[in-house]
Amino acid sequence: MIIQNVGAQSQHSMSLHGKVALVVGGYGAIGTTISETLAIAGATSIIAGPNGDRTQALAAELSDKGFSVQGVELDACDVGAVRNLSASLRQQYGSIDILVNCVGFNKEQKLLEVTEEAFDEVYSRTLRAGMFLSQAVGAHQVAAGNGGSQIHLLSVRSSLGFRDRGYSAFCAAKGGLAVLLKQHATELAPNGITVNGVAPGAVRTHKNDKALEDAATFQRATADVPLGRLATPADVAGAVHFLASALSRFVTGQILYVDGGLTACR
Repeated sequence: MIIQNVGAQSQHSMSLHGKVALVVGGYGAIGTTISETLAIAGATSIIAGPNGDRTQALAAELSDKGFSVQGVELDACDVGAVRNLSASLRQQYGSIDILVNCVGFNKEQKLLEVTEEAFDEVYSRTLRAGMFLSQAVGAHQVAAGNGGSQIHLLSVRSSLGFRDRGYSAFCAAKGGLAVLLKQHATELAPNGITVNGVAPGAVRTHKNDKALEDAATFQRATADVPLGRLATPADVAGAVHFLASALSRFVTGQILYVDGGLTACR
């Protein structure tokens, strides 16, 4: 079991200097901001995703700003590829201190219309992918003996249904991941590895920004949010940064809701 020094020095720091962060799904609307936030904090950010051109382009953009970033192609549904990449990064950098799992997929279908194919695809690209990402990186974190952190991007829909929408597969997959990370937290805790989740409500991104310019649409989207707005990618990235930093060294098996108070009203 790892005996951690909980002295005052360097314990209350958001700095990630010297850390290596693997951000899977790190070039999406939220993933991009997470990758950049961790790099600004001093980590070497490894941006992974199925589109190699996009990972390389974002890595080049952030590298030009002076950050330590690498882009790699990865299909998170391919367990062999996940294991190979984890081993390669461990060999190249000596450790994978931080895993951020931004992988997820939704195919919206009403309950009576859900197909086996769609349900299996959402499960495979969300819950199954999260399981084996955690396993592969966890194996190297345990072997390195330096502790570490794993952070899974969830959704408020991991604990809440969605009225008038067909979210059976998505809620099941994200809900499964929410309890899976708690199990991983208990198993990895003796090795000083924390496992947590960040669960945003609706996030305002470039994909929905134009629609939200309509006042009525914005009002409907924010009606149940006490803070009166939607989350931004920076709001989500800030929560990830906290859970990756020394400030959260005694936080594990938890889900941090970044929802403006939405779940407080439920």
